[in-house]
Amino acid sequence: MNSPIPTPVSCDITELRAQALHWAGETDPRRKADGVMAMSELWQAGALALDVDVNLIPQQPIPGRPALPELISPKFVKHRSMLTVEGRAAMIHALTHIEFNAINLALDAVWRFAGMPEAYYADWLQVAGEEALHFSLLSGHLQVLGYQYGDFPAHDSMWEMADKTNGDILARMALVPRTLEARGLDATPRTRAKLAQAGDQAAAEILDVILRDEIGHVAIGNRWYKVLCDERGLDPLATYAGLTVQYKAPILRGPFNLPARRAAGFSELELRALTGEA
Repeated sequence: MNSPIPTPVSCDITELRAQALHWAGETDPRRKADGVMAMSELWQAGALALDVDVNLIPQQPIPGRPALPELISPKFVKHRSMLTVEGRAAMIHALTHIEFNAINLALDAVWRFAGMPEAYYADWLQVAGEEALHFSLLSGHLQVLGYQYGDFPAHDSMWEMADKTNGDILARMALVPRTLEARGLDATPRTRAKLAQAGDQAAAEILDVILRDEIGHVAIGNRWYKVLCDERGLDPLATYAGLTVQYKAPILRGPFNLPARRAAGFSELELRALTGEA
């Protein structure tokens, strides 16, 4: 599978977290994805500085996003048959929207939370770059099907949880990567099977890439959640249970992809609690 080649984008900001905030505010999805991939390359080349202590203040709405797709309640999102091109396009569009949100979430983890080790920012920059690649692959495939990102309504559940957890990095790590994004580990194999059964092998191969990378992303969330729990002298399991109640996180229902969750760093005790065996 050929990866899309980023369109050249320019940003004069030479500090990582400030540039992450710049791209978080970008409203054009293509420019955002290309800019984030370029930023990741600049960081890898040692061309960006890092100020872990500065508290950044956005000068534009966050996240930056286009006028479309229309954002509606999840209960009003239509379910279409995967046997039609429109139905498959609607599914790909939903996945594309998830990846667009995931770019913004990873950028938010970089610019919003000061005072973390350099490895934290490097980890979330890696996530942002990979989410940008996923968005590019899916939006490109959507065009092959005759549609564009924005052609179908979408919901905003992931970003709503980001808003709720803006004031506490521990809650953010617990409830976005370890809860909402981890749901993708459970759902992606089933979605892949449906797309493959409908004859869309190209989409199935894209989901293979996404599942592989998302295991790593959830692992990064697990890593920093546990680091923060250790720093605060908190029990990870009891703290997580309390945070899900405090922030009204969605109740997770199976089936669960336990091998993927193990690979992403969930402990056996956590998995037993998840499946109701604790």
